[in-house]
Amino acid sequence: MRTTSELVRATKPFAHEVRWRSWLHFWSTLATLVGLLSSTSLEVPWWLRFFGSVLAGLTMVRMFVIYHDHQHGTILRGSVLADVLLSAYGMLLLTPPSIWRRAHHYHHSHNGQHQATGIGSFAVMTTLAFAEASWRRRFAYALGRHPLTILAGYVTVFLYGMCLHPLLLRPRKHADAALALLLHATLVTVLACIAPAMLLWTLLLPLGVATALGSYLFYAQHNFPDARFQERGAGNYAAAALAGSSYIPMNPVLRWFTGNIGYHHVHHINARIPFYRLAEAMAGLDELQSPAVTTLSPHGFYRCLRLKLWDPDRQCLVNFAGR
Repeated sequence: MRTTSELVRATKPFAHEVRWRSWLHFWSTLATLVGLLSSTSLEVPWWLRFFGSVLAGLTMVRMFVIYHDHQHGTILRGSVLADVLLSAYGMLLLTPPSIWRRAHHYHHSHNGQHQATGIGSFAVMTTLAFAEASWRRRFAYALGRHPLTILAGYVTVFLYGMCLHPLLLRPRKHADAALALLLHATLVTVLACIAPAMLLWTLLLPLGVATALGSYLFYAQHNFPDARFQERGAGNYAAAALAGSSYIPMNPVLRWFTGNIGYHHVHHINARIPFYRLAEAMAGLDELQSPAVTTLSPHGFYRCLRLKLWDPDRQCLVNFAGR
């Protein structure tokens, strides 16, 4: 077993983008997304529109992973065209660059630590802190981790959590959040007036699918039965990344739609590894091949969603009943 610094150094050969591959992934994903969204505006049976909307929503998740890697400076760094197009996409998906960059970098810098604040992630309270909290704080916490809150991620996690709330706290610092909200208000209003069917099939349903799946994936990657959190200042970055981030095995189709996001433990070891090289890094390093695993099965959903609090005595996540 390598030491922390040795393991991080061992990932560096994989932490280099292949520029032509980055552009190929970007343009092919964008073309697929535009094509699918265009198909939802056609006068075809509703079930074909529904199918196209769901596929478009899944493709939005892939495009978000590309945006995510670009925000890390991992791919397409220094490209003005990529900056413009991906920043615009971040606004469309209600993840303005100023807010996403701040929150996500905070999340990475507090690797594997339970955070009652929930900056950049879902809040995690200890059993003792929850017991001593006011009923309002307990209610807000329970609501924030409720499955329906994750399912309604478009409104709860993205519209409110990633845009409105940060904007109200720091309006001067997050002007792009105001632009994102204005963009969505304009799109909804215009489509509701002139093309209600497009509002449903081309905007709301794809965004609903993308944000629900994205919210759950981000939740399950750090809230799973074998998760282990470190106290602040414990200081073992690699160990925290491996103990506090899950691996979600997927078939090739789901890996494409999710941009290899299931290799999340690898991403947390070194965020400069492009999404299309995460599997390569995992295969190349023995220490990355025995991660904690969760799945996208009904049983996997249940096992993750039931977890509510961190029990520091037992060193595990438990439900509200302590089990």
